[in-house]
Amino acid sequence: MFIMYFLSNFVSNLTSDMTGLISVVTAYVRTAAIFFLGTYSYENSDLPIEELYDFVVVGSGSAGSAVAARLCEVRGWSVLLLESGGTTPPEAMVPGYNPFVILHGVQPMWGYKSEPQKHACKNYAGHQIPIPRGRTVGGSSAVNFLMHVRGNRRDFDRWAALGNPGWDYDSVLPYFKKLETYRGEVTNLTAPYHGYSGPVVVEGKAWGTDVMKAFLKAGKELGFPTIDPNAFTQIGVRRCHMAHVTKVLFNHDKRAVGVHYMKNGRQHLARVRREVVLSAGAIGSPHLLLLSGVGDKKHLRQFRIPVVAHVPGVGQNLQDHPGIFGLTWTVDPGRATTFGRHLSMAAATKFAYHRQGPLTSPFGPEGNAWFSFGYKNDPEWPDAQLVIVSITPALDSGLLISDTLGYDKEFSRRYFGPLAGQEGINMGPYVTVPRSRGSITLRSADPKHHPVIDPNYLSHPEDVEILVKGIKLALAVGNTTAFKQGLGAKFHDMVLPGCEAEAYGSDHYWACFARHMVSTVYHPVGTCKMAPASDPMGVVDHALRVRGVSGLRVADASIMPVIVAGNTNAAAIMIGEKAADIIKQDWLITIPLL
Repeated sequence: MFIMYFLSNFVSNLTSDMTGLISVVTAYVRTAAIFFLGTYSYENSDLPIEELYDFVVVGSGSAGSAVAARLCEVRGWSVLLLESGGTTPPEAMVPGYNPFVILHGVQPMWGYKSEPQKHACKNYAGHQIPIPRGRTVGGSSAVNFLMHVRGNRRDFDRWAALGNPGWDYDSVLPYFKKLETYRGEVTNLTAPYHGYSGPVVVEGKAWGTDVMKAFLKAGKELGFPTIDPNAFTQIGVRRCHMAHVTKVLFNHDKRAVGVHYMKNGRQHLARVRREVVLSAGAIGSPHLLLLSGVGDKKHLRQFRIPVVAHVPGVGQNLQDHPGIFGLTWTVDPGRATTFGRHLSMAAATKFAYHRQGPLTSPFGPEGNAWFSFGYKNDPEWPDAQLVIVSITPALDSGLLISDTLGYDKEFSRRYFGPLAGQEGINMGPYVTVPRSRGSITLRSADPKHHPVIDPNYLSHPEDVEILVKGIKLALAVGNTTAFKQGLGAKFHDMVLPGCEAEAYGSDHYWACFARHMVSTVYHPVGTCKMAPASDPMGVVDHALRVRGVSGLRVADASIMPVIVAGNTNAAAIMIGEKAADIIKQDWLITIPLL
């Protein structure tokens, strides 16, 4: 435990040696996590070659893990779950450490980057942003910030109204309840909306800084209620709830009969008796379909890929919540999150022996709030989500966070330099149901090459309007007594580089701010759109069967026709749970009533 002692004294005096810092932090979090949890491995180096399975599930993320686990419940069925990454790193198993997996870029990440953005991301290097996605057992759920938000009931009712029977809120609610063991606060009104015996434990944020308390007080000060966003209303304020497959194989009848995958540098074949299920996520699933000959025929022929089925919607309809990280306030010392507090001997001891303290919660996130600005004809359907984190991009004096977010180095030095090393907060609005649409397309026919990822952020002007209103709301929260007097919060009101021509504080200025500072909030969905046959851009039907072929389904966030108004992890698990029941029913397995 010497390294813990060393770090507890070192982190308060960050150096400019980024390589050394990364090495030290990496060694620390990994050593500490192994001390807490021990070592373990999910890998099976003796996996047989050309074995026949009933089902092959591609991807062990939030949805794929649920699909595979539930299919394994049927006696006599054999299920192969293929994951491109390896064992989840030990540091990802400690809530307070898992953001460091993203920060120091270890193996469990895919390393995706967007294409240069025409309408947004202007203060990011090359107008591009990193798009972190998990490449490990658990997928992105192994490295995310543990926020459990289902979305709004109207999101799912809209899915059904678009021609997808069985996906309305009343139909999916039993699956949300089935997947969770809820240990948070309940009332007579909220208790019926939760489950109490599922595989996913959901509980209130175990530990928080003074920022979280001030955020809840600020909500009350502005007249917003404290809510349970996974119950009957979503408008208000809440603390946070926290093997590489290369091709699908088809026979002459266009039925999926197996997959090729790479393991230890060698190509293998896994064949199926029944079905292949793609759960590789909103980037991986359409990429794999395209590589396998399912997609727009013109696009496939461009890369000399034989066309199995002309499905032009594959890779289209990409949606993500565009959000802002960089709207910052400084606070009095001791009020917000610090590296010293998370990487200290005291924190390590509390977690190791009592499962208490700052390491029980992710690094930074404190609370969420949802607001309606009247863009929908329903005041209970939010237009924006406000996320508060108790760090700023300059907390580490520009050593790790800025590069991880993808900021242009000169911009980061100029704008965030005055905040270097200071405690502070970031309140970032994001658009809950954006109008902008992007795409996933092929870069080459080589499965080792990442696809072309173009989120096309802020291509629709309404998204900019909502972000402007969200920024102004964040400023109102920061101006409350709870923040100004309770935290000593002071807004970083330096004019944003690139927006000098606009009148500071005007709507035009904040629109410029949004276009320069918007980025991903890690919620890509929609690229294998679920839709009826009448929609030419649909990819799967309401039973998640891929068009133009048989024996192949997609079950992950890519099937969402429209993104949900909240963090997407819970909805992805629900999709996996429901997909497993759909598959069982299609194979005449009796499903217990939920």
